[in-house]
Amino acid sequence: MAHRPAPRTRRAAVGALAAPLLVATVAGCGIGATGPVHAGAPASGVQRPGSEARTARLYFAGPYGVQSVTRSVDRPPSPQQALELLLEGPTPAERERGLTTQVPPMGGLLTATASDGAVDVFVPVEVSTGELDVTAVSQLACTAAHADVPGDRPATRVDIRIHENLTRSRTPWTVRCGPGGTVTPVTG
Repeated sequence: MAHRPAPRTRRAAVGALAAPLLVATVAGCGIGATGPVHAGAPASGVQRPGSEARTARLYFAGPYGVQSVTRSVDRPPSPQQALELLLEGPTPAERERGLTTQVPPMGGLLTATASDGAVDVFVPVEVSTGELDVTAVSQLACTAAHADVPGDRPATRVDIRIHENLTRSRTPWTVRCGPGGTVTPVTG
């Protein structure tokens, strides 16, 4: 009959064998014993000086809310040009990702005029009656805010004034595009 060591002795024997194995494994993985190494600033979306933006950012409705997509363009689009791209709807590849649009067809009646830090968007429908829902407003406002707007404001600080029924006579709805692609009203 073979003699088995006591449980305590067995644990000590396994520990004695495991310790050198652990040291060899850690030493062989290439991780040195240094602390954090400063590698510079984190990546950002700011383009290099002298380089020109070659994309348009459009906003579509997706399974998890409003989502942005980028499209290659020859030069930075004006708000009007960006909204025209939006009205074309998502590409087949974007539709495969589940993206759609809530912006109704507007038959060439949607117009956008940019000024210093703001864009006036004229729509042929009513926001207040639900003809243009909050998702559609987010799509329009965020697409316009991320276009080439004079004034060098970040897109989240561009005022988007939505004019209902193509009229300047009524007070427009003023909104801003939030970082997540949703709009928030501008008050005061």
